[in-house]
Amino acid sequence: MTDLNQFAESEKVMQDQLKKSSSKVSEISKSLTALDSIYQNNEEQLNSLLVQADDVLASIKEDDVTFSSDEIDSLLASVNPEKIQADKVELQRVEPINIEGVLTKDMTWEEYMASMHNYAHLNKINLEDPFKDLLSPSQKSTLLNRIQEDFTYKNAQCDVYDYLIAGSSGVLCGLIDIVFVGAPGESVLGEKVDGYANSATEKFASFLGWDKEKAIEKGSDSTASAIGFLERKFKINYDQATTHSVSGQVSNLSLKNHHVKSLGHSPDIIGLFFSILNQFTDTSSFVSGGQLITVDTETFELQGHNFVAKIFSGFVNWFGHIMSDWTGSSGTVGQGRRGTGVPMPFYNLFLMMDVGEFGQHKQSFATIATKVFEQGYDFRHGMTMAVPVLINELLIRLCYTIKRKFYHNLSWEDSIPSADVPEMRRMLLAGHGVLCVIDGVDAYIRGAGNPVAVLKHTNLIGWVRFSHLGLKELNALVKQGRIDHEKIDHQLDVEFKHLYFKMNSFDKR
Repeated sequence: MTDLNQFAESEKVMQDQLKKSSSKVSEISKSLTALDSIYQNNEEQLNSLLVQADDVLASIKEDDVTFSSDEIDSLLASVNPEKIQADKVELQRVEPINIEGVLTKDMTWEEYMASMHNYAHLNKINLEDPFKDLLSPSQKSTLLNRIQEDFTYKNAQCDVYDYLIAGSSGVLCGLIDIVFVGAPGESVLGEKVDGYANSATEKFASFLGWDKEKAIEKGSDSTASAIGFLERKFKINYDQATTHSVSGQVSNLSLKNHHVKSLGHSPDIIGLFFSILNQFTDTSSFVSGGQLITVDTETFELQGHNFVAKIFSGFVNWFGHIMSDWTGSSGTVGQGRRGTGVPMPFYNLFLMMDVGEFGQHKQSFATIATKVFEQGYDFRHGMTMAVPVLINELLIRLCYTIKRKFYHNLSWEDSIPSADVPEMRRMLLAGHGVLCVIDGVDAYIRGAGNPVAVLKHTNLIGWVRFSHLGLKELNALVKQGRIDHEKIDHQLDVEFKHLYFKMNSFDKR
């Protein structure tokens, strides 16, 4: 496989060949100039001879036929041979160019590399560090300056207006979180999100053949009917809902918490992995009390004639079953209740943290996380909590863009911020920090010392976003002045795509 060193060695040899070729061209040009001078001199002397010949002919009378010897001598004497002199010019021989190490169409890459190394040996070219001499000092200086300016971690240079924008946005979105989000079952915005979730479930069921009109004609709740249709269509083997159904192997397993304790019900990569694993191995995987528990189930056969088909069938079953559960069970929704949905992505990892003693009843963190989920802290409430976080994100970016456009007088293209801008990163951190402070104070006051109530009123999405931004800011501070490899990779991707499209457009010609 060709590596970068080989390309660099080839480039260095080609630079030497180009330099010597330019030198040969200069030698040839110098010799051609000398030849041209000789030609011009000879031409001038020839013209002089022609003029003298014309003078001789003009002196001959038309009626003269013969000439005496004295007359011939007189005519020859009029032509001065000493005036005709050829300048002696010494020309140096131009040695031929050594084409050893030149790639031809008949050469393989290995043959070219061998020829190139032979050329380097004959011409005493050092190839130990081929990258060192590829750039001139000025090019190296330009490259280093660009790396320093564009591809290193930098500290943010925010002014008072930047912090004012971030803080104001955080306060506004914190108030939105308190007033419109709150806790599950008490959220004004949550009711709207639940309605959209029910509508999405019905549309998904309709896409697969469920008839909404028939359900309404029978007097059934449309959402409950759609859920029931999906439950029948996407049956799985890991849907045990009580401790009794798993022979007591999972303690405190109930209809309210089996979605969070069953790993196959998680709408993330963990849920997909355990869902397919359980469908293949006829098992159910639960997390409870900080432990991973595997329970044998009845035999379950995936559709498909080969391994890939069965994997796809397992994925379809997992997704379809998630869609049947994320708005609650058909029985609960049919009774007019909200129903227990599926957990937020990666939320069930909290159940592995069976540590600590919190609150009056000295409950572990895993137990508290389970009880919070039982009270409606599910994927739908996660979508509700994401609303003020998203508004905060967009509002800060919008205000920063307007500030750069009209305050700093930049173009719209340069005003649009990216995640790589240090000031933008710091403003987002400050804005989400303010939102989380307001949310935390509100949760502490409303929770009144009850850890379940405190966590139920906490905007987990906001805290996750704030933590992510905090880690990025800490990483930038620690690595300040160092090369940011992600920026370089991004720039290389942009350059390669530009080169790819340019080559394609050239080929189409």
